Amino acid sequence: MSERPHIRFIINPTSGPKSKVDVAARIKLHLDHGRFDHDIVYTDYAGHAPELASQAAGQGCAVVVAVGGDGTVNEVARGLLHTDTALGIIPRGSGNGLARHLQVPLSVDGAIRFLNQGHRSRIDSGNINGHPFFTTAGIGFDAYISSVFAGSKRRGLKTYVELILKEVRNYRHLPVKASINGKTIDTQLFVMAFANAAQYGNNAYIAPMADIRDGLLDVCLVRQLDMFKALSLSYAMLANKPAGTDSAEYFKTAAVEVETDHNLMYHADGEYLGKASRFSVSMLPQSLHVVAP
Repeated sequence: MSERPHIRFIINPTSGPKSKVDVAARIKLHLDHGRFDHDIVYTDYAGHAPELASQAAGQGCAVVVAVGGDGTVNEVARGLLHTDTALGIIPRGSGNGLARHLQVPLSVDGAIRFLNQGHRSRIDSGNINGHPFFTTAGIGFDAYISSVFAGSKRRGLKTYVELILKEVRNYRHLPVKASINGKTIDTQLFVMAFANAAQYGNNAYIAPMADIRDGLLDVCLVRQLDMFKALSLSYAMLANKPAGTDSAEYFKTAAVEVETDHNLMYHADGEYLGKASRFSVSMLPQSLHVVAP
């Protein structure tokens, strides 16, 4: 490595809209080459990005930039946890939750110019059953939608909303027991979202009060949900406001334990992870450097 900070760009070639942008060409055009050295690598398979990011951190890269959607960002960030290397983002997905929370420009050119500013800070990360997350994780309906969305050929907010409206009436609530701040909650569960950042992505705010640097989870608990409550919750999410107490309950906590007699689906940063009957969710304060003020 030279004395100039080195930036490694990790590009997921399968992310992004159909009208492809030549990201390498835009990097050549807009990156401040008098200030930074750089190279570009490409992922070959799912799960490749954490390996590439960890390798870059070990080689002393100052910044590793995830070029892709929320799944790519999660993978790169996982490889940089507890290192001195900062995560940068060029958002190329349909939700772009962490990029939006950190106010990274959504255009390729704007995101590259944002990197040139050199702002660095630290953020928290969360962990659900051993899997790191940086925006949200959840069990119940949102994880179910993540599993359906993963199998859809169409992406974007419109598809996501259509799936919710189609599936919400048929989703079966299941009993769970949750331990939050020393209190045990027995309830029929529709969704329990664990928020490090305020939104899922696409400016859909599940926990408007969430602070990505406070060392705490913002838990949004939705018990049983009828159509009226669903509409109220949807409006609150799009308006960046907490839902009414008749629709959702909010908690701030460092950790959550959940048990159920049934296997429930769960996700991290919108990526469907599978099913489990026990969930341990916790925070890792100030565990990730990011390029953001």
